[in-house]
Amino acid sequence: MASTGLVRTRDNKVIAGVCGGLARRFGLSPFLVRVLFVLSCLIPGPQVLIYIALWIVMPQG
Repeated sequence: MASTGLVRTRDNKVIAGVCGGLARRFGLSPFLVRVLFVLSCLIPGPQVLIYIALWIVMPQG
C-alpha cells in the first residue's frame, strides 16, 4: 500500500531514500525517478541542492 505522506524510504534507497520516497508518494517506479533525476542533472539548475534540501527536510519513513 502506498504511503500518502512524503517520507524517505528505508527499504528502497540508494543514497538517502529521497527518490524512493518521491516514487512511493506519486506512484512511480523508483528506477524511473532516479533516471529522471540523473537526466535533469544534465541541464543547468539547482537539482543537487534541491536533493540535499529534501534529504534534510523529508522525515525517514
